[in-house]
Amino acid sequence: MVPIQTSAEDSDISKELNKLSRKQTRVFLVHTNPSLGFRLFTLAKSAGVMSEEYAWIVTNSLSIFLNSIDSAVRDSMEGVVGVRPYVSNSKALENFKERLRRNMTMSNTTTTSPITELNVYGLWAYDAVTALAIALEKIVPLNSTSLGPRLLNELLTTKFQGLTGDFELFNGKMKPLAFEIFNVIGTGEKIVGFWTPERGITRDLSSTGEKTYATSAKELKTITWPGDSVTRPKGWAIPTTGNLRVGVPWKHGFTEFANVIIDEKTRRTNATGFSIDIFLAALEVLPFPIKYQFIHYNDTRNTDWSYDDMLRGIPEDYDMVVGDVTVWAPRAAHVDFSLPYSESGVILVVKNKKPFDMWIFVKPLKWDLWLAIVIACILMGVVLRILENRVVSNDADSIIENKERRRAIYWSPVTVLAFPERNMVLNNWSFFVLVLWLFMAFILMQSYTANLSAILTVDQLKFAFSDSYYVGCQEGSFMKEFLINQLHISPSRLRSYNSSEEYHRAMSKGSKNGGIDAIFDEIPYMKLFLNTYDSQYKMAGPTYRTGGFGFAFPVGSPLVAHFSKAIVDVTQGPNMTAIEQKNFGPGYSSQDPLSSRISQQTSSLTLYEFAGLFFIIGSVTLFSLFCSETAIGRKLTDKTANFIHILFHFKSSRVMSMEVDGDTNEPVANDDDDVSDVSVRDGTDTMMRVIEAGPENGEIIDNVTDNNQQ
Repeated sequence: MVPIQTSAEDSDISKELNKLSRKQTRVFLVHTNPSLGFRLFTLAKSAGVMSEEYAWIVTNSLSIFLNSIDSAVRDSMEGVVGVRPYVSNSKALENFKERLRRNMTMSNTTTTSPITELNVYGLWAYDAVTALAIALEKIVPLNSTSLGPRLLNELLTTKFQGLTGDFELFNGKMKPLAFEIFNVIGTGEKIVGFWTPERGITRDLSSTGEKTYATSAKELKTITWPGDSVTRPKGWAIPTTGNLRVGVPWKHGFTEFANVIIDEKTRRTNATGFSIDIFLAALEVLPFPIKYQFIHYNDTRNTDWSYDDMLRGIPEDYDMVVGDVTVWAPRAAHVDFSLPYSESGVILVVKNKKPFDMWIFVKPLKWDLWLAIVIACILMGVVLRILENRVVSNDADSIIENKERRRAIYWSPVTVLAFPERNMVLNNWSFFVLVLWLFMAFILMQSYTANLSAILTVDQLKFAFSDSYYVGCQEGSFMKEFLINQLHISPSRLRSYNSSEEYHRAMSKGSKNGGIDAIFDEIPYMKLFLNTYDSQYKMAGPTYRTGGFGFAFPVGSPLVAHFSKAIVDVTQGPNMTAIEQKNFGPGYSSQDPLSSRISQQTSSLTLYEFAGLFFIIGSVTLFSLFCSETAIGRKLTDKTANFIHILFHFKSSRVMSMEVDGDTNEPVANDDDDVSDVSVRDGTDTMMRVIEAGPENGEIIDNVTDNNQQ
């Protein structure tokens, strides 16, 4: 809006017109009184803004008085489009104009100037006087005390057919039933269409058919625009003089995208960042040169700002806006966007609560299952020992081997898993039991592996919102409105932040300590955030579609197509990676999928996750070396082994004695049986004496057994 005072000098008006010629805007709406308006068009033609590609529209404050302008002013208004109340031709109106013309001729016998016809205002005044006369006739007799209210009531209810059509007051005012749209051509005017409250823009009031409300200018007849052009102006043009006013947001965070720098001496605005580099690279690709000037938004550095407020400054304050501005449907109602130059989408980022610790290998199975497995191994070893005890070999060479095999029987439930090729059992029943044990063991092993894999991978992707969670979003962006309207998150659960550092501090605190537990923001910001804090956070949930970052222009600006093509050339050119790494650091690339990069970070395992397992294995290894390679260890091992041998042989001897006692009750068959029976009893007595004497006397169970067998 350019306010011009009625008393302004021609030089002041020309100065404002020259400013308009340097802007992109090519459509001007004039709403002023006749004296200033007619001067304006005369000067506008001299300033060159009444030429092709310009459009001028005048309101009824000026268009009603066009019948009283001279030929020079009318010539300067060639191509102007105007709107004014429509007055239909009628026989009463023609008779009135004829009577007025005769009266004016008779009263102006001394002048040769042309007779001016009444405009709409004059006709309304005539109808208003007629309505007043009708109302007075209804008030009989006249009473001075109540004349005013009665006259007002009568005027408000008076209806008749006047010169301008049906006369009726609405809220005390004349209400035109239609407006006519005209085009100034030469010394006359051309009616190109009409507007009515019921049908909108229409070419002819008498047209029949379906009544549909239209707002398109295509409904109008052909218009001759300034410069004798019949091509409708685009409304915008690339300024040939002056600088392109480029708006840049002043940000408190994420300055990698747009960073405003103000020169303290010259107070000139400079800008750096990813979005600025894309803009500068696009300028080099444009087929024409453009001079630009950065104008920063939010010069007070107030935190209570928004991109939407900045975009509303187009075109009054900015010719275009460059920055991390998201292409979003609600914004497209009042600005045009170029093609996006960044990744698009909104994602959710949460804490990477990895369930890893040094005892992670224990977590796939609960304590009751671990306990059941240990007990099953022990019981299985005892069962196999009992079964294998039935196997007796009379071969003297295999006695020692049998003894070693029986010792290993206790470990067979475990060792058979590691050494399946070794024949550890001889009893068929032992083999049957061991096969069933292996079947169960393999099921447990596969279940353990699957559950551990789930803990290390799948379970990390699970995230569920809680009513107590607070969600973070970026200050000034469209995210708050997006989360409320589209994801239906309560506004009381949203907290705004400005930078990656603020996000990190809030996530570290958590919702219970005044922070947040999740972040909703666009992919370019979150990639930068995750790149900074590595695997402390992860992406969860789906990606919500948005338009990405783009440049904003006034609606209909011809620069949109040129910059869109330039952005395609830049983003698909060889310099895009260099621009990204310059602003975001080495190794950054928008071509890398976000999900794959995050999964690589979160799936890597370290020594710490399996430190508990290594600790157990190391402890057992060191204990084995201690018992095998040191004198103290060997002595302790021998004593322990002797005690175990004595304990189990004592139990075996009791079983054997019970068997011998049972045999003595049977009938004696022959002398050999007597000798055998006596040998068994003698062997048993000898073993019992050895047990009572203990290992301190230097006798061990194996020697006793060997002697008895001999």
